[in-house]
Amino acid sequence: MLGRWFRIRYFLAFWLFVLSGVSFLDRTNLSIAGLQISTEYGLGNQRLGWIFSAFLIGYAGFQIPAGWLAARFGPRKVLTLGVLSWGVATALTALLPSGIPSAVFLLMAIRFMLGAGESVIYPAANQFVARWVPMQERGFINGLIFAGVGAGSGLTPPVLTWLILHHGWRAAFWFSAILGVVVCVVWWQSARDLPEEHPGVTPVELKEIRDGLSFGSQKDSGSSQLSWSAILHRRDLLALAVGYFSFGYVAWIFFSWFFLYMAQVRGFDLKSSAQYSMLPFLCMTVFCLLGGVLSDRLTAKFGLRVGRCALASVALFLSAIFLVFGSQVHSPQLAGVILAGGAGALYLSQSSFWSVSVDIAGRSSGIFSSMINMGGQLGGAVTASLTPWIAQRYGWTTSFAVAAGLALLGSICWMTVHPERPLQVESTEPEQLLAK
Repeated sequence: MLGRWFRIRYFLAFWLFVLSGVSFLDRTNLSIAGLQISTEYGLGNQRLGWIFSAFLIGYAGFQIPAGWLAARFGPRKVLTLGVLSWGVATALTALLPSGIPSAVFLLMAIRFMLGAGESVIYPAANQFVARWVPMQERGFINGLIFAGVGAGSGLTPPVLTWLILHHGWRAAFWFSAILGVVVCVVWWQSARDLPEEHPGVTPVELKEIRDGLSFGSQKDSGSSQLSWSAILHRRDLLALAVGYFSFGYVAWIFFSWFFLYMAQVRGFDLKSSAQYSMLPFLCMTVFCLLGGVLSDRLTAKFGLRVGRCALASVALFLSAIFLVFGSQVHSPQLAGVILAGGAGALYLSQSSFWSVSVDIAGRSSGIFSSMINMGGQLGGAVTASLTPWIAQRYGWTTSFAVAAGLALLGSICWMTVHPERPLQVESTEPEQLLAK
């Protein structure tokens, strides 16, 4: 009876959810241990911001190579090597001696390495979606994968805070490194680049996948390709990149500064800060899944423009409203709840960014989505350093107001996107080339 509904693509999508969670555990552990690391190495918030930005610069800078690698070598190999590199970078952080000269620059180099390694996860995941997931399931599957962002970031504060309080901050980084290796092994053993290659895929599931892929069977992928010219001349590529820049700017306020904001500005102790810092990430998890389901249902009923674009536009608009009100209320507890609502509203749009990449670019979605994701990570890199600078000079209310303004910009960008117009494929069949 289990075989009647169990599908290999669902298990692999769930494991991408797990990998997504671990990736955000690795990238947000620094914000949780930031107070201890800053004290041990004499950093301060501004230098800590440089270290946050170093990760994001490495992450953004390697997006296009990551997309090309995922398309060229497949998500199985690329993700496996990427996750192993995360473990090495995280372990190197734990091995950094106390009192070492130029600790800030060594930490920046290590976090840059971590960012470069993590750059592969979502282009590779998007390549998996393009190869394995029928169009009618893409919203939900992308929502599931990116729900790992909220789950990983949400579990990070309580788990790592407990480890830090009982065993020191280095134990938290060792935990992250070891967990990464474990989930990497499971991925390597269970994943395949194409559904045709997986021994567990039944003929029924294979037919479901083939029938649902808008660009046809993967076995004929060598017969056609998308040119770089077609990708770069796509006008809504810029709109999506700018929209994701706005998304990344807002999201990384929560990933890099929310824990410290609750502790330093709202006056919570370490334990309470960890508890309230969970709220945005729990909202991200729930609303990311909800956004994926809504995207699929609205797409089925009203088409891609409503299901992908209108949903994302409204979500970013709502996020801006939550950010403005949450930063101005006097009650610290109420502020934490309202700002968490802003994070949840933001993540209603997450699935749309990635689903629309597959809708537009098909089998080249790994490259197309990597360009969009580069915009998001540049937004994160800017907020990691700019947010404390604005807060120091103009106050945290202004920092959140800037984020709200960018969320509104992202909402407007979505109005110009057209996923119902996929990129045209250039044929490489010899007889068709001769006909030209």
